[in-house]
Amino acid sequence: MEPTTCRTLAAPVTARTEERRSVFECWLRRVDDEDAARAVVEEARSTLWDAGHHCSAFVLGPDGATVRSNDDGEPAGTAGMPMLETLTHAGVTDVVAVVSRWFGGTRLGTGGLVRAYSGAVRLALDEARLLTRARVSEVDVRVGHEVAGRLEHDLRARGVHIADTRYGPQVTLRLQVPVDRADTVPDLLAELTGGAAEPVPGTAGEGWVDLV
Repeated sequence: MEPTTCRTLAAPVTARTEERRSVFECWLRRVDDEDAARAVVEEARSTLWDAGHHCSAFVLGPDGATVRSNDDGEPAGTAGMPMLETLTHAGVTDVVAVVSRWFGGTRLGTGGLVRAYSGAVRLALDEARLLTRARVSEVDVRVGHEVAGRLEHDLRARGVHIADTRYGPQVTLRLQVPVDRADTVPDLLAELTGGAAEPVPGTAGEGWVDLV
């Protein structure tokens, strides 16, 4: 069953740490798809051009089903995978992490690299502000002008988000309701308006919204 909520970044984060004179800078960014994730990697590679490695990991999809990692020349399994495990352990999705490394002259060994790369991502996550996304059902509701204002107020009081309001001969409200409550909309409208408002046929759909 597809999840109805997930967690992601509210804003980009950059964090820097040092391990035995090697410097690790982590970019943590919210992305919608693989192309966007790879674009962030290339942006880091271009911006931080003097770094020796730009290792990356990303998690995509409401269920976090799409995952990728890249060691970018570091010993296999010492960078990308530890970074990915840190992201998945944090339970975030639609997120890419890029850790750029400037070599400090002292070899860290495989264990040291694993700790440094995962630690850079963990530091960025510690500094990040996360938000919850929810899967909602969207439906248009048409109502008379004399009822619209009170209906908007009453719907919001019941936890229904109104994404859009359009004015014409009647007022059309676009409601966003958690998917597990979508089947309650007709009864709720009947309760609040005594039958003066009802869903517009053929307008139901689904989408994801950020909860603030």
